[in-house]
Amino acid sequence: MHIIPYLVAYVAIAIFVVAVIARVVMWTKMPMHVRWELYPVAHEAKRAHYGGSYLEESEWWTKPREVSLFGELKVMIPEILFLVALKEHNPKLWARSFPFHFGLYLTIGCTVLMLGTGLLGAVAPEALAGGFGTLLTSATVACGYAGLILALFGALGLLQRRLSDPALKDFTSGADIFNLVFFVLAFGLSLATVFLVDPGFTQISAFTASLVTFNMAALPGTGIESLLPTLSVIAMSLLIIYVPMTHMSHFIGKYFAYHAIRWNDTPNLKGGPQEAAIGEVLSQKISWSASHIQGGGKKTWVDAALEEQKK
Repeated sequence: MHIIPYLVAYVAIAIFVVAVIARVVMWTKMPMHVRWELYPVAHEAKRAHYGGSYLEESEWWTKPREVSLFGELKVMIPEILFLVALKEHNPKLWARSFPFHFGLYLTIGCTVLMLGTGLLGAVAPEALAGGFGTLLTSATVACGYAGLILALFGALGLLQRRLSDPALKDFTSGADIFNLVFFVLAFGLSLATVFLVDPGFTQISAFTASLVTFNMAALPGTGIESLLPTLSVIAMSLLIIYVPMTHMSHFIGKYFAYHAIRWNDTPNLKGGPQEAAIGEVLSQKISWSASHIQGGGKKTWVDAALEEQKK
C-alpha cells in the first residue's frame, strides 16, 4: 500500500505535462486574435519608455526591427511575481490574490528544491554533507512554510471575497467556489502535516527523493505519522491534475495574452505570414446577424466589409 502515493504522484505529473502541452497546442492553432495596438509595447528597444513604436521611422517597412527581450522581461517578471497590474487597478483584490499566487510560487520552489536535493543525494551524496546541504534544507523549510501559509491565507481571502462581495455575484460560479475550496483543503492538509508530524520537512523530503530516484520507499512512522503525509501527497497530486483542466490554466494563457494580443505589433507586409493569417480570418463566415451586419452564416467578413464600403 505504501506505493499508492508514488503512483498517484507519477500519474499526476504525467497528466499535468500532457494537459499543459495540449493547452499550448490548442492556443497556438487558434485564429489570429484582434490585436490591441496600444503603446507602449514592452519589446520596443528604444521607444518603450515614452510609448513610441517603429512606425515613427520613415519607410519603416524597409528597416530591420529591434525587439528587446530584456524589455519584455522587465515587465513580465514583476507582473508574474507581484501582480503589478492587479495592484494598480484593484488593490483590494490584490491583497488576497498576491499572497495566494506568491505562496504557490514558493511552494513550487520548495518542491523544486526537494527534487534537486533528492537527485543530488542520489548522484553525489557527499555534496550534501557540509554547509551546502544545510543551506538547501533551510531554504526548503523556509519556502515550504511561507508558501503553504501564504497560499492558504490567500485562498481563504479570495473565497471570503467571492462569497461576500455583491459586485462579484454575477461573476462567481459554483466552479469558482469549488476551485478555492479545493486549494484550501489541499494546502490546509499539507500545512497540518508539517505542523503535526513533519516540522522539518524530513518525511516529505524523503518521499520526494524516493520519487525522483524511483525508489518508492515506505514513509516512516505509523498511524497519523504516515497517514497525514500520504493524504497530503494525494491531495496535492489531485490538485496538480485538476488545475490545467480548468480556467486556472491562465498561467499558460497569460503568455499568449501578452505576446499574441497585447504586444503583437508584427507588421503586415505583402506576402508575409501576417497577410496569410489575416486572410484566413477574413474568409470565415459570420454566424450571426445584426442591423449593421447581416451575416447569417452565409457571408464572410470580406463580404461584410465590401458591402459597408459600397454603402
